[in-house]
Amino acid sequence: MAGSKLDPIDRQILAELQADGRITNVELARRVGISAPPCLRRVRTLEESGYIRGYHAQIDPRQMGFEVQVFAMVRLHSQAERDLSAFEDHCRSLPLVRECHMLNGEIDFILKCVAPDLSTFQTFLTQHLTSAANVASVKTSLVIRGAKDEPGVPFDVLEARIKAGSSR
Repeated sequence: MAGSKLDPIDRQILAELQADGRITNVELARRVGISAPPCLRRVRTLEESGYIRGYHAQIDPRQMGFEVQVFAMVRLHSQAERDLSAFEDHCRSLPLVRECHMLNGEIDFILKCVAPDLSTFQTFLTQHLTSAANVASVKTSLVIRGAKDEPGVPFDVLEARIKAGSSR
C-alpha cells in the first residue's frame, strides 16, 4: 500500500494540505507538531515525489456560468493502445471535458463535461465528441444535482487500514 510508505507526519501534512491548500507553512507545522523548517522540507519532498500534484482553487462552475454538467459514456471501435491514447489526447484538447477516465467493461471512457448551456453542449457533442475518430457511440447523462463532490483521498480510511495492518 503506497500511502503506508509515508510516516504519520507526512500523511498528516498531506491531509492538512488537502483540506486547506492555502495554509501557511507555520500553521501547517503547528498542526502536525513539528517546527517550520523541517515541515517545509517535508512538503517540498512530497511535491518532488509526486504525492502533491499541485495546488488550485476549487471554483464553482455554476457561479461562473457553466450551468450544464454532463457525464458522457464513450465506446470506441478499437481498443488498441494507440487508439486509446489518441482518444485521451483528443479529450485533453477539449476545454469542456474536465475529467476523462478509461474504464473496463462495456464503456471505454467516461467523461465529465461542463457547458454554459444545453445548446453549447449539443454543439460540442456533435462537432467534437461523436464525430471524433474511432468513436463508436456516446451516451450522455445530464447531472440534475450533485450530492457530494469531495476531491482527494479519505485519510481517515488510510490511517485505519495502516493501524489494522500494524496490529496483525
